[in-house]
This record gives sequence, C-alpha cells and structure tokens, in this order.
Amino acid sequence: MWQPSQRYPDPAVQTLDPRFERLRLPFATVERLAEGCRWAEGPVWFGDGRFLVWSDIPNDRMLKWDEETGAVSHFRKPANYANGNTRDRHGRLITCEHDSRRVTRTEYDGTITVLIDRFEGKRLNSPNDVVVKSDGSIWFTDPPFGIRSNYEGHLDTEELPGNVYRLAPDSLRPTVVAEGINCPNGLCFSPDESLLYIVESRSVPRCIRVFDVTGETIRNGRIFVDAGPQGTPDGIRCDIEGNVWAGWGMSEALDGVRVFAPDGAPIGHIALPERCANICFGGAKRNRLFMAASHSLYALYVATQGAAGG
Repeated sequence: MWQPSQRYPDPAVQTLDPRFERLRLPFATVERLAEGCRWAEGPVWFGDGRFLVWSDIPNDRMLKWDEETGAVSHFRKPANYANGNTRDRHGRLITCEHDSRRVTRTEYDGTITVLIDRFEGKRLNSPNDVVVKSDGSIWFTDPPFGIRSNYEGHLDTEELPGNVYRLAPDSLRPTVVAEGINCPNGLCFSPDESLLYIVESRSVPRCIRVFDVTGETIRNGRIFVDAGPQGTPDGIRCDIEGNVWAGWGMSEALDGVRVFAPDGAPIGHIALPERCANICFGGAKRNRLFMAASHSLYALYVATQGAAGG
C-alpha cells in the first residue's frame, strides 16, 4: 500500500535532466488528498474559495476538496459524467460533460448555461478537456470516449469527427481549429499563448502535438513529444516558464506526471502508484500541482507556478 515519503527529498520526484532541479522543492513531498474514485479527472482550482473541484467520471459526480479542513464532499451529483474543467476569465466554471455531450458554464448563482452541444446541427461526441484563452475564447477537445460504452457516459452514435473547437468570446460562435487528430485529449496554451499543445491519445505511438496560434486559428502542427511504445499523455498544463506537465502512465514505471522542457525534452517525473489522468496548478501562490490519478487525488508543491488559463 502506498505511503507518503518521510524522506527529503522525496524519491518519487525524479530528475531526468538538470533543468528540472530548479522546478522541484527539496522539502516537499507528494501527498494523497483523497481516494475512492473510479476515474479521477479534470481538477480545477478555486482560489477565491480555497478549494479544488474534480470529476469522478464513472461515479457521475464532481468532488470538492477544502484546503482549510481537508474535507472532501460532493460538489455536484449527478454531473452528466463530467470530465475536464477549467474557469473562464470571470471565474465561472467551464465543464465538459460526456453524458449530455455538451460544454457548460456554471454561473455565479449556480445555474448552468449550455455553451455548445451541437456543431452544424450534429451532436458533439463527448467533450473531454477545455482551456480558456485571455481573450475569453473557449477551446475544447471532442473525442468519442464517453459514447463508446456505458461506463463513462452512454453508448451512442458518433455524428462528428473528433475535432478541436473554439468558441468565440461573447457570441460563442463555434469553429473547428484542428481536425484529423486521432482522439484529441488534453490541451493547453503556452504562457504567452503563441503555442497550443494538444494530446493525440490514439495515435501510434501516442504523442503531444504543438501548433502555432495565429489569432483565432492554429497552423504548422508538429510533434512536440513522441510518447514511445508505452507512454500515455493525457491532461496537460504549462508552467510560467513554458514547461509542459503531463498526466502520464500505463505501467508501474511510467505512472505519474512527466515534465517536458519547451524543447520537448523530458526533464522530470513525479512517480505515483496509479496512472495520472489530469492535472492543474493551484494554491495561494499557484505553486501546488494537483494530480487526478485514477482512484485518488494527489498534490505536490513545486518551485514554479502554473500559467494562467488552465
């Protein structure tokens, strides 16, 4: 059974390249904050309330962890088999829902607004992950994972390719910004928003692609990380220095979070006892990495901060 390390530095925080040394804290260890999930996903930090919300997809619920007390409670149940979450630049919760095949916004009073559930008259597949750009536009991926079984949603028919979409600020007009990606999954912007990273989760081998952002579109797609025969990137986020932190896993040696420098080189790994699906930065200084990993939620203080918009 996993136990937190009593040693400093934590042997679970592994340096693969000297560049990682300045990102790790010698007196911080991996902590398990909650357990009992079936598939933990989509962590999002609420600094104004000092709590974290994340999804437990097969249990059709969203959970809340309170920083002050450590208490875990239901945030929303049922939750339409919610997956990825983020907040817009006004602090409102944006959620990808598998079962309802839509992206929603939770208003300040708790009511839910549907932002999109169809494109050109056809139903979305199962929106997976989402980020918000500084101009207020909402970018999300739409693979079919939630409609391929009754475990993370419900078995249903695919009506659209697995595209990546952008919702325009204010008008919410949808456009396809990337197509032809085999099951797009996690995504994030670089700190200056000049790059968009997208996980291609069913390519062989799996990979993280990167695109140049030109206003409302992206171009010049190329492979940022080739995950190799076993690596499995999932949710991703950038820190303020442009390093990419990726949920990783599929074997005991790989489970956790893999960290990549802006040139794509792997520089660090945070070993966890279970596959990590998604991550976010939070805490008062945005220097705490939260990791939604299969059955549990973990956290680690780091010597950097998360970029805005994730």
